[in-house]
Amino acid sequence: MAKYINKPAILTALAVLAVVGVCIAQFGLNGHAEEREAPRRGTVPNAENPFDGARSYGYLKAICELGPRVSGSPGMSAQQEMLTQHFTKLGAKVTPQRFRYRHPQDGSAVEMANLIIEWNPEAKDRVLLCAHYDTRPYPDRDPQNPQGEFIGANDGGSGVALMMELGNLMSRLDPKLGVDFVLFDAEEFVFGPNDRYFLGSEYFARQYVAEPPAHKYRWAVLLDMVGDADLEIFQERNSLSWRESRPLIKEIWQTAARLGIDEFVDRPKYEIQDDHLRLYYTAKIPSVDVIDFDYPAWHTEADRPEACSAESLAKVGWVMHEWLKSTASQQ
Repeated sequence: MAKYINKPAILTALAVLAVVGVCIAQFGLNGHAEEREAPRRGTVPNAENPFDGARSYGYLKAICELGPRVSGSPGMSAQQEMLTQHFTKLGAKVTPQRFRYRHPQDGSAVEMANLIIEWNPEAKDRVLLCAHYDTRPYPDRDPQNPQGEFIGANDGGSGVALMMELGNLMSRLDPKLGVDFVLFDAEEFVFGPNDRYFLGSEYFARQYVAEPPAHKYRWAVLLDMVGDADLEIFQERNSLSWRESRPLIKEIWQTAARLGIDEFVDRPKYEIQDDHLRLYYTAKIPSVDVIDFDYPAWHTEADRPEACSAESLAKVGWVMHEWLKSTASQQ
């Protein structure tokens, strides 16, 4: 993931805390300016939650077994084929949105594709769930092997695995609500500090403006790094700063509270640069980034399925499913 925090804002907050004598932990490997809070754990009653976390975790492992899924790589091609087959079998309309980008190292043309997965495609009232499905070329934050193999279980895999399981539940949704899953390619096709991020979401947003569809998205929810075994999801500061997106944040976090899932923490923490910025600023879609940024394995070789859990996927998946049901009922 290309995400990074707005460090000046956090440093200002730390200075204020220092004045009042609050002890702040030193920066660790991930550069996080706040000490991680003691985990707060809600329970997910299996009898009530229709989202199968174990099956979603199985999807996550299957994705990771493909190896790295760098844009334009054989691993990415294999993933695209797997996902197209999966969602088509569940009754969705799957369309690749193809584009090209020059490789930042050798200038060669790299074939890329966002995957647009439509449920109830005739519905004009639509919402968007999205995630990036590419992996970073290298685990550049790994202390031992920054040029090693990056599998990207949480960062690149968890949002996809969640949507794969959510697809099993889409037939239960009110058909008057249209839902699109969009998987962004090339979120972090970066090999150096000056390379561009968010290529897939930028292309999607520009096409949305240049060739307007028959519908307008009511909301967009970005799912990123939602499989962390030690789950904590704070409200992302950019999303919270946008007046049009605040009602969406309120709906999602209230849904989590109603379900007893207190891993959705009802306050902001990080300002994160992510795909949702392109959706909001370019496509003008009210957008929210649902992300757990307190993840020690971020951009390291340790970002593997063992760092994620079926329980975390079940909790986030349940919130998303219940939120979709609530959104459908508001029509």
